Amino acid sequence: MEEPEIVGAGDNSSIAMQLIKQGAEARVYSYTFMGKSTIVKERFKKRYRHPVLDNKLTHRRTSQEVRSILKCRKAGMCTPTVYFVDYETHRIYMENIENATTVRNYIASEQQKGTDLTSLMALAEKIGTDLAKMHDIDVIHGDLTTSNMLLRQPPGASPVIMIDFGLSYVSSLHEDKGVDLYVLERAFLSTHPNTEKIFDCVLSSYRKSSTKSTDVLKKLDEVRMRGRKRSMVG
Repeated sequence: MEEPEIVGAGDNSSIAMQLIKQGAEARVYSYTFMGKSTIVKERFKKRYRHPVLDNKLTHRRTSQEVRSILKCRKAGMCTPTVYFVDYETHRIYMENIENATTVRNYIASEQQKGTDLTSLMALAEKIGTDLAKMHDIDVIHGDLTTSNMLLRQPPGASPVIMIDFGLSYVSSLHEDKGVDLYVLERAFLSTHPNTEKIFDCVLSSYRKSSTKSTDVLKKLDEVRMRGRKRSMVG
């Protein structure tokens, strides 16, 4: 097993950051910033792109991620606190949500216990309410999965904490919001078998909470139909 990468936090710091995850777009590190447990998300250079274009696109993505987090917090959602943004290194320093589990792991744990899944209805309502808040301010998450939602301990009493806005953008189009919900539906039902009623509760809560739900849910139905046709054609 490879050792985690250790890098400097900056030219004026002797404290090291420890690599905990790497994706196609960014690296995620654990770090202590101003005495606080911190997650650092760093977008790295794409060697196949022209340096000027790469820097421009990376700056734009970093800025949009931060704006989305802040807009959602202002709308009443729980998101990690952003401590600092370094646009030279394209790093976002944000709160490390400690003693937390993903919604994915929490649902899987409840399923393994064999408990009545109606106990998850309250969680589903929370998710639907938060998605309504997010879409009503025209933020599209872009990667809605139960792995990108956290719950502090004890999970049942915790608000949903939305994370990883790296693919987010702003759009008032009902189509984009419908696609956002469709991505979550596909991820939800493929990851958590026999939870159709739970996801229906997510949509029911969304319908009640969003001022634009009627048009968005119509678009969701259209997106579902297109998805089925693609599956049939192969």
